[in-house]
Amino acid sequence: MNTVAIIGVALGMRHGADPDHLAAIDGLTRIRPRASNGVCFALGHALVMIILAVGMGRLLAGRFAFLGPWSLILLGAVNLWGLLRGSNQLQPRKHLIIAQPFLLGMLLAAGFETASQLSALILAGQNNAFLVGAAFSSGMLLVDGLDGYLAASTLRLAAFGEARAKSASRVLTVIVVIFAFTLGGAELIGVELAGIALPLGLALFIMVLGIRIWARSNHALPGK
Repeated sequence: MNTVAIIGVALGMRHGADPDHLAAIDGLTRIRPRASNGVCFALGHALVMIILAVGMGRLLAGRFAFLGPWSLILLGAVNLWGLLRGSNQLQPRKHLIIAQPFLLGMLLAAGFETASQLSALILAGQNNAFLVGAAFSSGMLLVDGLDGYLAASTLRLAAFGEARAKSASRVLTVIVVIFAFTLGGAELIGVELAGIALPLGLALFIMVLGIRIWARSNHALPGK
């Protein structure tokens, strides 16, 4: 059982680094600038995963699957609009589905089935589904929670006028827009990206992390 838990955590961490997660959390931060975005997103995603892992909710997920890619595309469109306006942070749009991280996490879980997600479901079918679901969720929470915290931190620096952070925020917005449109569009037209999801996600994670580290170098948040 310990081995199953370790594999579940590893799969969850790998899933948390998927490009749709990174694009969603980073894009959401400019609409809802909170450090908790990643955690709330992961919790919503985990809820659907656990329901699927125990053999329930597949029909429900199928009915709402189309909303996942459209939510990601809408998120990209809102960020593109802010980029064209020259704004690092948009006014909160609480009435938008994409401004609710928990709900957004649920929609993307229903709309995107990646290799690690499917692997976790298979693993759950052969073991204790609740144990696998909890382990998977823990790994995903770790990665997505860290991503949400760092995204909010970079945006906060940009809001205080830090030149590097402002430049980094613009670059990250461009990345979010490109990936949101590409991933959402690919899912809608049926292009299979599972084979490149891992290298694409890791490359994006390393690139985004590097930009954020560069934005924070030689600077501290105001008041610290």
